[in-house]
Amino acid sequence: MTDAALPVPDARLRKALDECATIVGAANVVTSAERLADYADPFTPAPAAASFFASAAVLPDSVEQIREVLRVARAYRMPIWPVSTGRNFAYGGGAPRLSGSVVLDLKRMKRVLEVDETHAYALVEPGVTYFDLYAHLRERGAKLWIDPPAAGWGSVVGNTLERGFGYTPYGDHAAMQCGMEVVLANGDVVRTGMGGIEIGHTWQLFKPGFGPSYDAMFMQSNFGIVTKLGLWLMPQPSAYLLAHARFLREADLEAIVEILRPLKLDETIRNHAVIEGAVRHAAGLSSRSDWYDGQGPMPEAAIEAMIARLGIGRWNLHFGLYGEPELNDARYAIVSRAFSRVHGMSIEAKRYAGDEVPSGGEDRNLGGVPAMSAFRMLDWVGGSGAHVDFSPICPFTGRDAMRQYTMAKARMAEYGFDYYGGFTAGTRHLHHIVAAIFDRSRPGQVDAASDLLRVLMSDARAAGYGEYRAHLAYMDFAAAQYDFNEGALLRLSEQIKDALDPQGILAPGKSGIWPKAWRSARGYT
Repeated sequence: MTDAALPVPDARLRKALDECATIVGAANVVTSAERLADYADPFTPAPAAASFFASAAVLPDSVEQIREVLRVARAYRMPIWPVSTGRNFAYGGGAPRLSGSVVLDLKRMKRVLEVDETHAYALVEPGVTYFDLYAHLRERGAKLWIDPPAAGWGSVVGNTLERGFGYTPYGDHAAMQCGMEVVLANGDVVRTGMGGIEIGHTWQLFKPGFGPSYDAMFMQSNFGIVTKLGLWLMPQPSAYLLAHARFLREADLEAIVEILRPLKLDETIRNHAVIEGAVRHAAGLSSRSDWYDGQGPMPEAAIEAMIARLGIGRWNLHFGLYGEPELNDARYAIVSRAFSRVHGMSIEAKRYAGDEVPSGGEDRNLGGVPAMSAFRMLDWVGGSGAHVDFSPICPFTGRDAMRQYTMAKARMAEYGFDYYGGFTAGTRHLHHIVAAIFDRSRPGQVDAASDLLRVLMSDARAAGYGEYRAHLAYMDFAAAQYDFNEGALLRLSEQIKDALDPQGILAPGKSGIWPKAWRSARGYT
């Protein structure tokens, strides 16, 4: 990109960064290509010419430093891209949507500010990872569980703001959030809900407060920088049971979903149960080359041989039961009986005390223990493994699950990919997470993954489904699918954006929301 095409001309940027250095210290202003590589998206499916890059990074360690950096950004009209730790891989990592923006990296702000064991909550800064919070709770002997997502190295704040999810009964991270501190583009500091009372005692206990409630407004948006976040934690259960049910046939998906829904609605199963496809399960145990070395998607015969050899299902249901052992056993009997209607189903369970760590790596997340087992998937295709995710929301019906699955599987086969995916159960919806796994050292695979994601999103929209989350390269395209009343929802977001951030300095293009100053940079492809 030429200097003229950068959002801030080089001379002006240097002056702005010099001022930032006086605020955060010269060592905390990153300009070298080597260090800026840490903020590049390692899994980008976009062509090299369209990849997303930062001109610099600034690392503050306090709210006051953030406010001062924002003052500089306003003075120089310098767009900044806040990240908590920059590990939002498969969705863009630490890279900015508007290339040439300055990353505001908050990883130095990593204090666990409060843990209240009576009310079971924590208050954390953006740099606190799930590993950090877990270690903090263990060190103080707190009988509280976190709910980790698939990759424990991610930020608690960052994952929550992206509406990420985990696998225990507290798996809906956005729902378990209560109270934020936010710095607006003009430098004003706001505390949401009951935090609006200067000496209040219920900030992390009651989300709404008085009047309008704003917490959700700062999720997946570019309306402010969240510097503190309250999170409800799960009281350590007296015991828990982790189960794995295996189903033999592809068509069983419809029955699995129909049986699971009432068990979720009546809270027999309270956690975010996972329905995992055979390839996704096998990728945690093996590599693709163990079963098939050819081009294109794995043939059915290879998949059947893989399933038989590994002793897994065509579909694999993972769920947990938490509480008194007698209640867990009673619920397990109910669940087993319900799923026994599916021909050929088998099920097994492992039982643990509440303070016991699960023995299998794949079970750690369901037991409230952060792990990194999800990254085993990158070895599936060999080479320089990468993935980009397609994440539509699915109604909790067998018919819709089968429809989304067959659509995605067919398209992925057309573009040469195995169906690597599954469904994570909310209460009335399913997160359908589909990963296109590719070798980034092979341009043909990168291009195919890039094209595949656009087609999958178009297919989903034509069938009446939308994504809940999207990679940088597809944020505008994802936002455009929400087209009721000619895109009234996006117009509302951009009206709010222009009111709160008239100079457009905070994360231009985040979630398809472009400020007036940079709206010409929008691109739907």
